[in-house]
Amino acid sequence: MQNALSSAGYPSRVLVACSGGPDSLALAAVAAYFARRGHVDGHPVSVAGVVVDHQLQAGSAEVAARTATVLRELGLSPVEVRTVEVAATGFGPEAAARDARHAALESAASRLDCDAILLGHTLDDQAEQVLLGLARGSGTRSLAGMRPARGRLLRPFLGLRREETLEICRVEELSPWHDPSNSDPAFARSRTRVEVMPVLEEKLGPGVAESLARTAAILQQDADFLEELANETYLSLVQRVDDGAWLPEDAVRELPAALRFRVIAKAAADAGGQQPGYGRLQAAEALLRRQGSAGPVELPGHVRVYRLSLSDLEQEGPVSAGALSAFSAGAAADGVPRLAPRCGKLVFRHQKSSQQ
Repeated sequence: MQNALSSAGYPSRVLVACSGGPDSLALAAVAAYFARRGHVDGHPVSVAGVVVDHQLQAGSAEVAARTATVLRELGLSPVEVRTVEVAATGFGPEAAARDARHAALESAASRLDCDAILLGHTLDDQAEQVLLGLARGSGTRSLAGMRPARGRLLRPFLGLRREETLEICRVEELSPWHDPSNSDPAFARSRTRVEVMPVLEEKLGPGVAESLARTAAILQQDADFLEELANETYLSLVQRVDDGAWLPEDAVRELPAALRFRVIAKAAADAGGQQPGYGRLQAAEALLRRQGSAGPVELPGHVRVYRLSLSDLEQEGPVSAGALSAFSAGAAADGVPRLAPRCGKLVFRHQKSSQQ
């Protein structure tokens, strides 16, 4: 906890998110220690608490109220209970609940003027996250798992095992609530926790969870580097228009594959879409190897991408300069308009506004 708050620049007011389970209850107990001291390394700190009631189980309001009482007894102040409606998002119930929870936490942090939100995820949660990413065939970003810090979110316990949080609760004489959904085989994460991880530990020996978490830490560095490089590359290539964006195909084609796919994904997001899966990215990238104009390829979030060849661009109007004006790279430093390199382009447009 001390290291996490130090790395975050010693926020003076923090918010603990607590479900009443052993991980978040242990987190609240440790945060309460610093709240009672009133400082971290001499920097003043106060600690508030929030309990999010997802209303997904019978008796959830009672669990939330009981947890709030425990937080107040620990010394957290103020403590709020936030009731949320979990709406279907098309990405599964776990993702929908997470989105609703994070929105409630951000709202509570803003209202209470908290600079940091503490979450109780452990090393076991991180290992499960990486394993699920592997099973789904996800990319580097997914396999990098959860970050120790992201925006206002801090995860001080990512280096602790789950049994250590149970021990903290035992020492502090706290009775955590055990969410029945954590052992419900209907959820992929629960199956991973209850069925898969124990088998891996048994067959491969102890240390599997630590190895998976270490993999996440290594991949976070790789993912950050690739993300920064892809963002710089994308900004140097993209041309935005009212209904989307486009990229010069020759420049995109020459990029290394790791950057090429990321740049295409960024263009899709820039046009108002969602993160495409690998299969959709492959289909979009394959347009670069087509002859003439091709597509469209449908991407998540009502975005479609298509290739316009140079010959088609030149036929858009009777005057080539006029026909290519939308394809212009803009004015140079001397103010003289310049045409873009004479090649085709990948166009990304939101279907709701596209006239294609």
